[in-house]
Amino acid sequence: MNLLEKEALIREKAEAFEHASPETVIRWAVETFPNITFACSFGAEDVVLVDMLQKISPKTDIFYLDTDFHFKETYETRDKLAAYYNLEFVRVSPLITPEEQAGQHGPELWKVDANACCNIRKVEPLTRILGQYEAWITGIRRDQAPTRANAKKVEYDTKFGLVKFNPIASWTNDDVWNYIRSNNIIYNALHDNHYPSIGCEYCTRQVMPGEDPRAGRWAGQEKTECGLHK
Repeated sequence: MNLLEKEALIREKAEAFEHASPETVIRWAVETFPNITFACSFGAEDVVLVDMLQKISPKTDIFYLDTDFHFKETYETRDKLAAYYNLEFVRVSPLITPEEQAGQHGPELWKVDANACCNIRKVEPLTRILGQYEAWITGIRRDQAPTRANAKKVEYDTKFGLVKFNPIASWTNDDVWNYIRSNNIIYNALHDNHYPSIGCEYCTRQVMPGEDPRAGRWAGQEKTECGLHK
């Protein structure tokens, strides 16, 4: 399938899948693009998709970006999910250690230039791992942020040059938690302590009632995305 044919198919399916269940989208994705992977951050949306994938296509690769700066609760969630589903998450690391980063760019780069820190610890590793696949699955939802409001359930990712699936794009936060509770899904304990959106420990704070759910990410900065999603 050439690029034009692929783009035409994506447009057709984006419309057809608008009211389809996430499971329907995932099933078509893994059948049509066997060389596909899922990017997991161990947040609420992603543990939902881990569960769905284990029921639909348990051999599909699931990777995570290990920035070395995650909360201990995030690593605990990873380990609990791995044990429960008997799966091995693919660990993707930056090219330099935190110590090397501090030596090259100074301590606490995330405070001085958060975009540079994200590029080193997230964007470059993601670019590297996605180069091995023809499609990827994410847990983004439209109501998470204005930058995600137009996300389709299937689209062509021009940033990374592959097909991108967002099976729960149309879901609300309530939809996510209804699925978690109904299916007794393991989830990050930080969600019970005012952390609706969880990133690296140094760049994530608690969100109090009445605040935007992503207010805890890069608080005090204009930055709203780490650069993984255009």
